[in-house]
Amino acid sequence: MERMLVIGAGTMGRGIAHVGALAGYEVAIFDAKPEQVESALAAIRKNLQKGVDRGKLTAPDMEAAAARLSATADMEATAADADVVIEAVYENLDLKRSLVASLDAVMKPDALLGSNTSSLSLSQIAAAATKNPARVVGMHFFNPVHIMKLLEIVRAEQTSDETLERTLALSERLGKTAIVVRDVPGFATSRLGVCLGLEAIRMVEQEVASPADIDTALELGYRHPMGPLKLSDLVGLDVRLAIADHLHRELGGDQYKAPELMRKMVADGKTGKKSGQGFYRWVDGKPVNG
Repeated sequence: MERMLVIGAGTMGRGIAHVGALAGYEVAIFDAKPEQVESALAAIRKNLQKGVDRGKLTAPDMEAAAARLSATADMEATAADADVVIEAVYENLDLKRSLVASLDAVMKPDALLGSNTSSLSLSQIAAAATKNPARVVGMHFFNPVHIMKLLEIVRAEQTSDETLERTLALSERLGKTAIVVRDVPGFATSRLGVCLGLEAIRMVEQEVASPADIDTALELGYRHPMGPLKLSDLVGLDVRLAIADHLHRELGGDQYKAPELMRKMVADGKTGKKSGQGFYRWVDGKPVNG
């Protein structure tokens, strides 16, 4: 597999493109909004430069990876030539099913089709691939993709043994440690992460402690690299709310019921880092208390 197409130029899509290019793939990025792709390419180059500045990457490797990145305005034509396609669009089942149906119709017989969904049913997504549903697999990356080592591979009912083995090999090439989970609501990571994040928001709502102190408790007391409120800001409170609502519909239980504070913040546009305000103010990409 040498050619990769990433669909969606948001936070996750650009991160996937970043690690794909570093792993030696010729990576094309598509987004319905072309300006998003240009922004993504600039962000990836900036992050690659940071890798050089910190001694994690050589300048020649950075230049080679950057040269392997490109924008595409023709999703289907690029997909037809790709060896692996990964969609990282918004968490909407109808959108993902429609996208997978279009891709499956044009992709090569042996090409791999990955979905970066964090909570939606992979089996329902794969069912849209009427030509070859066995090639569809869940590839749940974590933000920031170029730093986080985990890849949660989700096996749909249709996913073949061959597809699973190829995805494990792809994960290793991308420098990730993979876990394999069955296609159940929330998989493993979202069920655990959402529960923790929602409880932290309830603690803010009940004035147990400040967001910064709650995060510090988890970071220093439990050795979490990032507190649940800071992480919720980074992922996007709107994204986490959609996942929580989905899990509550599918699984029930008060642990998945979104706090009213979370709904109000999303309604007010306080969705975290991308809006500049969540449980923290975000200035130049960094969280500030208040």
